Amino acid sequence: MRKRRINQADCWQIAAFATFMALLAWTVVLGAQSMPYRWQWARITPYIYKSFNDTLYAGPLLKGLGVTLRISALASLVMLAAGFATALLLLSNSIAGRLVARAYVEAIRNTPLLVQIYLVYFVLAPILGLGRDAAGVLALGLFEGAFAAEIIRAGIQAVPASQREAALSLGLHPFQVQRLVILPQAARITLPPLTSLAISLVKHSAIVSAIAIFDLTSEGRNAIADTFMTFEIWLTVAAIYLVVTTTLSFLASRLELRLDIPAK
Repeated sequence: MRKRRINQADCWQIAAFATFMALLAWTVVLGAQSMPYRWQWARITPYIYKSFNDTLYAGPLLKGLGVTLRISALASLVMLAAGFATALLLLSNSIAGRLVARAYVEAIRNTPLLVQIYLVYFVLAPILGLGRDAAGVLALGLFEGAFAAEIIRAGIQAVPASQREAALSLGLHPFQVQRLVILPQAARITLPPLTSLAISLVKHSAIVSAIAIFDLTSEGRNAIADTFMTFEIWLTVAAIYLVVTTTLSFLASRLELRLDIPAK
């Protein structure tokens, strides 16, 4: 594992960042104090967790977070499957396959995600007999899969042609070359951008609240309707998303270091 020493320049950059964040926090506090708004942070706790008979129970926001993580995890699997299949079609010798894959990528990347979710939920889901959760997972997975396809395609093409030629010269079947030589190297190349895409998927999952899925954003909206604590609820929801995505980013960076992947 590579280790990097912190030099004086790094210390100055860290100090500058800390100063900037302190000034930003100070500005936010001053802005909040100048607003004619009565802050009620003490009422936030029951929406995060509740205590009854010395037992802690998840509040609506934590329950919504569980739904968000579940949908994001399932959508990530759909993203990888759709992206991998599309990438192989884009690199295939089949003209029809390439046209279908390119049409899928361009249609997904050039239309709004909200429109795609409505199309999947109101058009495709009734045909396939899918519930709203499955429709949300499918819409998110197909949306991110179009971007994953280009990442995987670029990763496969980034493997030097000499690797394929050397494997073929050893007598390996083309399928074995792809499975044993090309794809393992492409996986190391595509891991950083794919992890970033998966983290973006967590943020994009907030839009599934448009089809009445009770995720974190939907539960936050319901809490605001009950309490009228607009700023407290949305700031808490944003903080929860920040903790989740920051944690995932940290884990992804540790994985990259473990695999000794060059920095992006």
